[in-house]
Amino acid sequence: MGDMSEGTVSLPWIVIRQDDNGNRYRVGRYATRAEAQKIADSLDDRGHKQLYWVERIGQNGDGSRN
Repeated sequence: MGDMSEGTVSLPWIVIRQDDNGNRYRVGRYATRAEAQKIADSLDDRGHKQLYWVERIGQNGDGSRN
């Protein structure tokens, strides 16, 4: 109901980094999965041992089970 652009989910894709100790950091938020994936891939290409991946923020906030 209403305009997508005025929700809290206008940047629903986040790039997460996990270091060797299992700590997770949010690297950034992006409007599209392709954009987020491009960032994650370019970070991965630097050869760090860290892991990067893309997650989607649930439409209904942090209570999302998916």
